[in-house]
Amino acid sequence: MNQPANLQTGISVLEITYVIASVLFISGLKMLSHPLTARRGNSFAAIGMGMAVIATILFHHKDGKPIGNVGLILFAIGIGSVIGWFIAKRVKMTAMPQLVSFFNGMGGAAAALISMIEFPHVSQDLIAKSGMANGHVLAILLGLMIGSISWAGSMIAFGKLDGRIGDMRIKAMKYVNLSLLALLVGFIVFIMTRHVQASSELTPLIYIMFAISVIYGILFVMPIGGADMPVVISLLNSFTGVAAAMGGFLYSNQAMLTGGILVGSAGTILTILMCRAMNRSLLNVIVGVFGGGAKTDTAVAGSIKEISISDAAILLSYSKKVVIVPGYGLAVAQAQHLCHELDKLLEEKGVEVKYAIHPVAGRMPGHMNVLLAEADVPYEQLIESDEINPDLPNTDVLIVIGANDVVNPAAEDDPSSPIYGMPIIKARDAKNIIVMKRGMGKGYAAIENMLFYNDKTRMLFGDAKSTLQNLVNEVKSL
Repeated sequence: MNQPANLQTGISVLEITYVIASVLFISGLKMLSHPLTARRGNSFAAIGMGMAVIATILFHHKDGKPIGNVGLILFAIGIGSVIGWFIAKRVKMTAMPQLVSFFNGMGGAAAALISMIEFPHVSQDLIAKSGMANGHVLAILLGLMIGSISWAGSMIAFGKLDGRIGDMRIKAMKYVNLSLLALLVGFIVFIMTRHVQASSELTPLIYIMFAISVIYGILFVMPIGGADMPVVISLLNSFTGVAAAMGGFLYSNQAMLTGGILVGSAGTILTILMCRAMNRSLLNVIVGVFGGGAKTDTAVAGSIKEISISDAAILLSYSKKVVIVPGYGLAVAQAQHLCHELDKLLEEKGVEVKYAIHPVAGRMPGHMNVLLAEADVPYEQLIESDEINPDLPNTDVLIVIGANDVVNPAAEDDPSSPIYGMPIIKARDAKNIIVMKRGMGKGYAAIENMLFYNDKTRMLFGDAKSTLQNLVNEVKSL
């Protein structure tokens, strides 16, 4: 039976819109690779998603019938948009990693809910033809498992980044997590090999599978802490993308499929790159034994030496090369604008100033780049750690502002350290080191930093914002 002309036109418009949306997603993702185009890239992707949603509501048909409950759909979109806008406007830049984890978890939860709702309604005709062993059922089960793990794991990551949840390291955790993974795979195989009249007969197993997935999501993130968290955020992000792609397969929705594939593949690539940057194993991330050994306190050798604001200003002003290492403390103090003012003053005096950026500076990939771009620091001044390390022996002064673990020599010197093997910014190679800190508190990994006791290191205690302001004033007066 031929479809009405207006229905065929609607389907064509929908497919074309999905193609345009997919192109906008890809273009937007490409633009996110540079701070100068990142905002435009976000706008492109948002426009693409808006087009896909509107076209779906207007033109999508199933069995010749349009989408129902449009009023409820629009109401839900409105509520979600208001909440999302409110949260995004109020969030502090320092809490961006937590926000990413939270939003990522919501994506995983949505994918899991889709699977739980759709499983009892798997077509009886489909079951009669191929049983439960078909792509439709597999997409539902994978979406449920991966989405649930992403949701639960992201909520734990949110709590850990926000300081509300601590680490839980148990030696048997590796085997518990591997057992849970095997159990989930077993559930998928069992469900898909059953011969039933209707999928609803197996619905109770779906809820058990959901519970196991949530438990695994919690347990595989709980042991992870310290500087390892950025890799987990990337991995969970890829999980959410894959879960969303399963929804795209489920509904034959090209825009949803493209978006999920982009997020999943980008998250996976970023995870691999982060693992290399942190010298960690991806397998250890998945089974939940990520991170180093037990935390140990290195015996302190040496003494703390301080420097005054005036002496620091003189040392910086008469240098040829200065490298600034920004960290989480800079973000907390919201001192990025003053930091940029200082580097401009030094450049006016003929000093070459660069920023050494560690892959996890600020506790999330790219977080520090965004923070400094907000202060109009030229992107060309931001140099990755592996690129700037060879130049540090020729650097007259290196200033550490609110960073700790990413410059900690324990990553190279102490095999018992939880950050051992993690590539760092080799701050101790510089000719002179100035460390700006509130006090002698330890970093996110909660270990002693022997850089502070180095003979070339001088401590400049105080809040980063007020200290930088005083330093800027002193440099101006010279």
